[in-house]
Amino acid sequence: MEYDIKDKGLSDRGTQRIEWAASFMPVLCSLRELFKKEKPLKGISIAACLHVTTETANLMITLKEAGANVALSASNPLSTQDDVAAALVLKFDIPVFAVRGVDKGRYYSHIRNALESGHDITMDDGADLVSTLHKEYPSLLDKVMGGTEETTTGVIRLRAMAKEGVLGYPVIAVNDSMTKYLFDNRYGTGQSAIDGILRATNCLIAGSYFVVIGYGWCGKGVAKRASGMGAKVIVAEVNPVKALEAAMDGFQVMPLREAAPIGDIFVTVTGDKWVITKEEISRMKNNAIIGNAGHFNVEIKLEDFEDLSIDQKEIRDNLTQFRLRDGRRINLLGKGRLLNLSCAEGHPAMVMDMSFSDQFYSAIYIRENAGKLEKKVYILPEEIDQKVARTKLETMNIGIDELTEEQKKYLSSWDKGT
Repeated sequence: MEYDIKDKGLSDRGTQRIEWAASFMPVLCSLRELFKKEKPLKGISIAACLHVTTETANLMITLKEAGANVALSASNPLSTQDDVAAALVLKFDIPVFAVRGVDKGRYYSHIRNALESGHDITMDDGADLVSTLHKEYPSLLDKVMGGTEETTTGVIRLRAMAKEGVLGYPVIAVNDSMTKYLFDNRYGTGQSAIDGILRATNCLIAGSYFVVIGYGWCGKGVAKRASGMGAKVIVAEVNPVKALEAAMDGFQVMPLREAAPIGDIFVTVTGDKWVITKEEISRMKNNAIIGNAGHFNVEIKLEDFEDLSIDQKEIRDNLTQFRLRDGRRINLLGKGRLLNLSCAEGHPAMVMDMSFSDQFYSAIYIRENAGKLEKKVYILPEEIDQKVARTKLETMNIGIDELTEEQKKYLSSWDKGT
């Protein structure tokens, strides 16, 4: 078995952490037990490009138990947990190509390694694997049954490919499942982004001016968690509906240019490039902290730090301090990469339980519908969303009501008025 990891000696620690995460992923673990005898993915090869975390490890193990041959590469150079990668290779015989802190060349080499290990189904987190497959292995596209995409950023890229007619196979937008974006994006990003800020800085959130740039589901989560810790939250938006929603939620809303000299902590959550540039950095107060919770490291224009600063140093783990020409110091979290994984451990297992159950069901859905789907982006059927949510409620010992037959009939009728 081929693989590329940092240190095989980390496998015992990684195994312990994978088991700990599994104890908070009852839905995915129930699927593992349910399908390990049926093996609905037997003979299917899956190339995955995901954050190499304890939660992802449990998805890989579940897919393997269901009969799949899986290979895993990282979806971000700073999101790999090296002990988890070692455990997957040594304890679970799953090929992993991921080392934390690799350069761009080795990062894409790992993606190629995963693709060359098999690609009946692709699993992506940001669409780097899909784009590499399309650019470098076009002759293989017809052999792919389908793929899945985990992130808002990746879904945007894939829909752009479909619109241009270049998407080579069907893809399930797992990110658009309600049991994913309503929970993972909001509660997962909200908690893990704050976790990353605290680990890297040990700063006090309470009383600070906390600027959230982008008020999508991830931005809502970050704003809510920062507010809950006592921050004075400012939201910057380009979408008038989302800006209005932020104002109605009780947050101050203003253009980023106006927020720049006020904020103590800035977090970008837009999915777009160059959100924070020289213009905003030059207006920030001394010791301002800047981080990105979007998937790619393009939201903060990193080269502008170089232009404005006279020196820089790693002041703490995952925290770079730039000294500007006028003496001000500006602090950058995780080299501008998604701070919840570059500075912390990513989303909690309890919320990833639903997201990765969606991923698992998506793989089965693709296998069952191979050859029937068009080359476009699909949403996972609502009944699967409902199934995952119901199972999650059961694991939390929460019961809900059921509609009566008369109520169902009323909701499907049109002729009953006042």
